[in-house]
Amino acid sequence: MSHTEPTDVSVSPSDPWQQQERELARIAKEVLLANKTALFDALAAAGITTVFVNFDGCGDSGQIEMIEAKAGDDVIPLPTVQIEIASAVWGSATIDRQTRPLEEAIEILVYDVLNQKHGGWENDDGAYGEYTFDVEERTITLDYNERHMESDHSMHVF
Repeated sequence: MSHTEPTDVSVSPSDPWQQQERELARIAKEVLLANKTALFDALAAAGITTVFVNFDGCGDSGQIEMIEAKAGDDVIPLPTVQIEIASAVWGSATIDRQTRPLEEAIEILVYDVLNQKHGGWENDDGAYGEYTFDVEERTITLDYNERHMESDHSMHVF
């Protein structure tokens, strides 16, 4: 009996698409750090101590459900200040920079992190969760929950 090695159908590390994907991930990581700094600077200047962001998605659609800012225990409105937010551009070393209202900047950062950490979070049964922005610690915690449909089947013939 002869034995044949399985054919490796993996993508070569020199594949141009894979190279672009790695470069996009590298740039996205860099801009995330810059965006995080700009965001925390604006939140601190406004006296905000914590921001909570809830998201939910399924069936190929996802959205932010709520953004809540707090100063200590008090819920306060987000200031109407504008900050510069950067985004990586597919297939380019260019970084897209735009000035956006603080609330939009939070949304952009939230979606960027979701796509980097859990790409496809909005597909099929989807996912939901909450971000907590701790301004004093300058940390963002993502509490992520992924839904899975389960099916159990039994057939008995007697």
